Amino acid sequence: MEKLNVSNLEVAGKKVLVRVDFNVPMHADGTISDDTRIRESLPTIQHILNAGGSVILMSHLGRPKGKKDPQFSLAPCAKALSHLLNKPVIMAPDCVGKEVEALARELQPGQVLLLENLRFYPEEEKPEINPAFAEQLAHLGDLYVNDAFGTAHRAHSSTAAIARYFPQRAAAGMLMQKEIAFLGKLASHPKRPFYALIGGSKISTKIGVLHALLDKVDVLFIGGAMAYTFFKAQGIEIGSSLCEPDQIETAKSLLELALKKNITVYLPTDHLIASSFSQDSPTKILSINEGVPTGWQGVDIGPKTLSTWENSLKNAATIFWNGPVGVFEIPAFAKGTEGIAQTLAHLSAITIVGGGDSVAAVNQLGLASQFSHISTGGGASLEYLEQGHLPGIDVLSNSAS
Repeated sequence: MEKLNVSNLEVAGKKVLVRVDFNVPMHADGTISDDTRIRESLPTIQHILNAGGSVILMSHLGRPKGKKDPQFSLAPCAKALSHLLNKPVIMAPDCVGKEVEALARELQPGQVLLLENLRFYPEEEKPEINPAFAEQLAHLGDLYVNDAFGTAHRAHSSTAAIARYFPQRAAAGMLMQKEIAFLGKLASHPKRPFYALIGGSKISTKIGVLHALLDKVDVLFIGGAMAYTFFKAQGIEIGSSLCEPDQIETAKSLLELALKKNITVYLPTDHLIASSFSQDSPTKILSINEGVPTGWQGVDIGPKTLSTWENSLKNAATIFWNGPVGVFEIPAFAKGTEGIAQTLAHLSAITIVGGGDSVAAVNQLGLASQFSHISTGGGASLEYLEQGHLPGIDVLSNSAS
């Protein structure tokens, strides 16, 4: 069933409560290092303002553990948004309470109010401990819009519980619509051949999506530190490389299942190893079959792997990429991830990057505009692919059409 979207709402003269994802990375000095998530919210905010509504924004930032903590204040986001909109953004002192209610009540059409960090209250993440929290938030606005795909896999007060107070008035924002359109197609009927490249550090966080992808993909690439658990499962020495011993049997069963389903799985054939996670660390390029010497660890895919993968990726009609293939944050170990990003950016295939560090890599290289879709949700994109639905989407009103 198609969900109601923000363009279906009559917003003129209304206060629209919008859940956004302003959980942006910050520098040590408290300034924002990447404002992508704020910029992604602009179409929805501008649409409401242009249509004569006022906007009340809700978000979380970081993990303040249910307590008020100034280092997790959304004030820098208000400043950044004000600059992007070229108009003042009122920063609330809290997200609930009489002072916030007064600010919401006095808000005029065309104005924007940003509530303080929702996670300053434990009931944001655990609605069951105080259902009144979601109700307090709901009373601030006339309509509800969820444009925070990155948190749509969480059944929190502001993403799920709140929707019950807006029957037939809970809509998807423009970013949420875009995510549903692209990832929904991947989950149900991708253009084939469909290839997926999964990297990152841990199998344990991606077991579900790896199993789900084996029902959907034609070819699967596995890179990053998680590949070393697969190598261990094949009896290859991995030195000090990251490994999850309790996932070795899972890795074996995934490879056996792929074989049974006749799905090609690419693991690295060579790799860059280092004696430590340091830019100046001594490095070597070895074939995977040579194993990793004691005291060394795998930090990136090797040049032969990159070349093989690049040639294979050219055959895809649709590609989903989640997770770097090396320790991307250290420049000396970033060549593989950069090479993959460059390759995907220049293909004619539908290319979708699923959140997290792979998005950071694409943005850092200035390639974002050359991808079909950059998902704002790492965990959310994986869960949507795996399950085909998310709590924060399920609760939105169905479209009359």
